[in-house]
Amino acid sequence: MLKKNKRPLILALGTGALLLGGALAYWLLVQQNILRGNVPEGAKLVPQDALFAVSVSTDEKQWQQLREYGTPQSQAAFAKQLQQLEKNLLTANGYNYQQDIKPWVGKEVTIAFLPPETPQSPNAIPVGQQSVVMVLPINDPLQAKQVLERARPQTANKFVERDYKGIKIRETPSGAAQKFSTTLLERSLVVSTDPKGTERIIDTYKGAASLGTTPGYSEALGRIRATDPFARLYFNVPVATAVAAANSARSLPSQNLASLQEKQGLATSVMLQPEGILFKGVSWLKPNSENKYAVENNAKIMSRRLPENTLMMTSGGNLERLWQDYVKGAQSNPIIPINPEALKAGIKSQLGLDLEQDLLPWMRGEFSLALIPAPKGVPSNLGAGVVFMVQASDRSRAEKSLQQIDQVMANQYQFQVQQGNLNNQPVVNWTSQLGGLAATHGWLDGNVAFLSLGAPVATTIVPQPQATLSDSELFKQGMPTELNAKNGSFFIDVDRTINTGNLALPQFSPDQKIFTNAIRSIGVTAGISSDRSSRFDIFVRTKKIGEPTNSGKPSISPTPQSSPQASPTASP
Repeated sequence: MLKKNKRPLILALGTGALLLGGALAYWLLVQQNILRGNVPEGAKLVPQDALFAVSVSTDEKQWQQLREYGTPQSQAAFAKQLQQLEKNLLTANGYNYQQDIKPWVGKEVTIAFLPPETPQSPNAIPVGQQSVVMVLPINDPLQAKQVLERARPQTANKFVERDYKGIKIRETPSGAAQKFSTTLLERSLVVSTDPKGTERIIDTYKGAASLGTTPGYSEALGRIRATDPFARLYFNVPVATAVAAANSARSLPSQNLASLQEKQGLATSVMLQPEGILFKGVSWLKPNSENKYAVENNAKIMSRRLPENTLMMTSGGNLERLWQDYVKGAQSNPIIPINPEALKAGIKSQLGLDLEQDLLPWMRGEFSLALIPAPKGVPSNLGAGVVFMVQASDRSRAEKSLQQIDQVMANQYQFQVQQGNLNNQPVVNWTSQLGGLAATHGWLDGNVAFLSLGAPVATTIVPQPQATLSDSELFKQGMPTELNAKNGSFFIDVDRTINTGNLALPQFSPDQKIFTNAIRSIGVTAGISSDRSSRFDIFVRTKKIGEPTNSGKPSISPTPQSSPQASPTASP
């Protein structure tokens, strides 16, 4: 009698593969000396334990270019967010950006999120209690003094003044529903949602450790080699993960949390390009870290083995090493997307194989996981198939594992497992007696094992694609090209994978769809720079205001009321 769990199994395998691929791509993302002048001015006042900081250009030409990206709906949503930020940090203090700030502000404005000072461990920091601080460098002190002295008559009675370490602070009274605070530090105006945040900026001004003096920060920005970036971001990895750990249902041992302190940060420069937005980033370890990265950059050719219409792909240079690093990171990461122990247990229960003993030891070569649409004219309820490929480091061991899986599929799940021939290449086919789902596995070029699940897409890769993903214009236009030595990459055609809604994938909320509809594709490349740092580039290829849409009609620019141009913060 046929068992009823065949379809859930194959779906679980396909879904698990996609989730694992997303997790690996995510992990890839988060894995010399130059002059101090490379550091943003605001970073020299931001405390070193800042959770996150972004320094944004005030160049009107760059903001005008930013307004050309996306759709009218995404631009309107972006404008609304900027207006809310301006309301929280400027309007509530009686400032208007265009009238009171723009005439004297420097070339970059820095916004930072500061965790509250606490005598307890950093992992006691609750979410929602971070201070938001804006540092506005003063390019013209005389004009700034004149403008600021005549501003805010309508809010003059809503604030009180006090002294902190010899510096005057202007803030809302104690007990006010919303707290705001400002101070003037020589060549910078500081605006905060919390008086304590202003005090911490003053402490830094008086000599406390700043973001600008964070070990490796200046060097990281220098390695990115970005000319006139639109923005520069810093993510404090140990502080951010400690915050997440304190608010996660998953508890972590203290020794695992201690390992977070070996990681220092992630810095990114953002460049506006004709077809989209490029993020160039560096992540690095602390100077005293005992951990070291293995300098392996072997992800080279998998995009050449995939057809040009591939919807999504993630690749890497050594699957076993990637898994080992992923497991190690999971021990100290409360928001890891996939629990490695749960995945190992699932494979053991479903296939009877040990992931780390039976499978990964022969998966030390380059690999890829891809989503490929069903060939035209081939009926498929799924619409797409998942293809996994890996260069085997031990083919005989790989064949033994595949034979064991064949036996499980035939004996436990009642699949028909048959030898076959596909484009003059020997393959093994799994066919469900219930119909609808199938799988194929075989070999390419002697040592590259492949497995396809779902729609019958093996014909598109065996023995090789007629037109490859790496040669497609969409892939060329959507992938960053600066990194020659790569240990991983990721690509997704957002239009065909998410925006069309033709695939059985998790649905985005209406607010999220506004922004996904503004994107054409996302490309990521990552590489190990040294035993203590890694590089990554992300290119978000966007739609453009006024260009033809899928309907053939040009999109209409937002009205002035909903445009980012109406926001003083968005129009420096």
